[in-house]
Amino acid sequence: MSAVWDYFTLKNEKDEEAECNTCHNKVKRGGTAVRHFNTTNLIKHLAKYHQKQHEAFLKKTEDKKRKGPTQPTLAETFAKRDKLPQNSAKAQGITRVIAEEIILDDEPLSLVSKVGFRRTIEQLEPRYNMPSRHYIVEKTIPQIHKDVKGYIAKQVESAKCTLTAHWIGPDFTPKRAVLHAREFRGSHTANAITDAMQNMLCAWKIDKNKVHVILRDNAANMKKAMDQLGVPSLGCFAHLLQLVVHQGLLAPRAVSDAIANGRKIVTHFKHSPKAYSELEDVEEELNIEPKRLQQDVQTRWSSTKMMIDSLLHAKRALQAYASDSNSNLPATITGNQWSLLEKTATVLKPFQELTAEVSAASATAADVIPSVRVLTRFLDTESEAHRGIQTMKATLLDAVHRRFYHVEMEPLYAVATLLDPRYKDKFFTNATNLDQAKKALKAEVMKMEQELKKTMPPSGEVSEAEPARQTPGMEAESSTSSLGSHFDEILEESSTAVAGPSEQEIPPGALIQLESYLSEAPLGRKNNPFHYWRDNQARLPTLAATAAKFLCAPCTSVESERLFSAVSLIIDEHRSRLTPEHVEMITFVKKNLPIMLRLQPGQTVEIEGSVEMEMEQ
Repeated sequence: MSAVWDYFTLKNEKDEEAECNTCHNKVKRGGTAVRHFNTTNLIKHLAKYHQKQHEAFLKKTEDKKRKGPTQPTLAETFAKRDKLPQNSAKAQGITRVIAEEIILDDEPLSLVSKVGFRRTIEQLEPRYNMPSRHYIVEKTIPQIHKDVKGYIAKQVESAKCTLTAHWIGPDFTPKRAVLHAREFRGSHTANAITDAMQNMLCAWKIDKNKVHVILRDNAANMKKAMDQLGVPSLGCFAHLLQLVVHQGLLAPRAVSDAIANGRKIVTHFKHSPKAYSELEDVEEELNIEPKRLQQDVQTRWSSTKMMIDSLLHAKRALQAYASDSNSNLPATITGNQWSLLEKTATVLKPFQELTAEVSAASATAADVIPSVRVLTRFLDTESEAHRGIQTMKATLLDAVHRRFYHVEMEPLYAVATLLDPRYKDKFFTNATNLDQAKKALKAEVMKMEQELKKTMPPSGEVSEAEPARQTPGMEAESSTSSLGSHFDEILEESSTAVAGPSEQEIPPGALIQLESYLSEAPLGRKNNPFHYWRDNQARLPTLAATAAKFLCAPCTSVESERLFSAVSLIIDEHRSRLTPEHVEMITFVKKNLPIMLRLQPGQTVEIEGSVEMEMEQ
């Protein structure tokens, strides 16, 4: 090792900077990846600023060269052959990394007893004694769980937020962490869910008054449980879209019959390799690119859309295959049904795009009102391309009105929309709803200003003329999706229709920030709203703090649903002996360890029972 490290300190081998022991300044190690690190900058720093230390470094380096490589002693040679004690730092470090691999890569705990893995470790470190499965699950994993839990607790505390699935960091970076994934025994009644949620809050020492909103599914027991708990809650937007599609499009008999026939055909080919091979031969003859037929899950309309698309892609091949007297297909799709499937796919496309957008990790509660407005515009618009499907669109439009009539009157959605610089006040359908939304926002802004005054010194008033800062290169090209043009149309129509709050309503201080903010043109739809608030936090401090509170909440419980998929990989035939306690530990560590190791940006907090908790910053 270079003698230069006698004059510098490195807290972590992966750190890009080293601290000078003399002046305590940070010095770059060269490059951003470990393989590019070197000591050139460190040596130059000594030569430029610390002549005495640099001369000592040169002398040590010269002495080391003169001495040359040293012969290890007999004792050192024998020590290298001895096995590492299990409690040694190196052995425990290796054991911990193995346990982390088991958790992160969904490996079975029996990995430590498999021949191939043991041979690999033996080759890398012959002195290491592989621990037993029992030691990993009873000693190492609980210790990792304790370390990660402590780290997450500090993150939550430093973010000034309570029990949280999602929060906004000081630099306006969205953060997520899993807090609970516990076994839920017995009946899922509202009382039982209330008790479980209360226990989770108590476990993390969370005051219910600090909870901004709990995101839940739309089941009656979940809604009742949140009402009993006495905390604000919102239903999953994606789940409501699911209900709209099922009731408005897939429920009619003609459509459901066509889909049922398609499902039977796909099942036939899935269960018969011979039939699939024959279909691929037909596709080759017709110069059709072979694509696997997609099997749908009846509870997920998006998978039904994928199945319909795969059937339509193979339409000519399926028709040719069905004309063969030996085809033995369990069902036949008629010409009218093919036409119906094509129309269904056309109508479902914008729903599929919208579901993907609101299910993304970057989606927030602010996306709900604009999404409903644009979806309504799409379904209510007549076009040459959509002739023949107006009845379908009308049925869906009615379902959208029934399911989403209330969204503009929900303060949590309304305030979040106003605080999203891409939307502001442009997507409300009438002046009454907009007026109520602005009143709710003013109340939140004044409340936030009072809270900030308790913890921060008072700041000067903000100049209305100061322009908003936008991150260079953030402006995106207009969307090419089927809904993108409707977003642009609404923004153009509303650009001068709605003004900011009148001067008579604006008291000094925070509400001047509100007028300045609403008077500015919205950002492009593909811009990042968190970047806007990061760049304008100093100019609009009270609004920025309010935005951090309302934009932390997502609009779907998709991330929570994904937790069930993660657990299904943890509990399988290779891990059949895991106790519920160990499953909870492994799930918690799997979701949060990447945050601690900085392997990825923040993870999602999912709470058992499809409940996500968004907490107040």
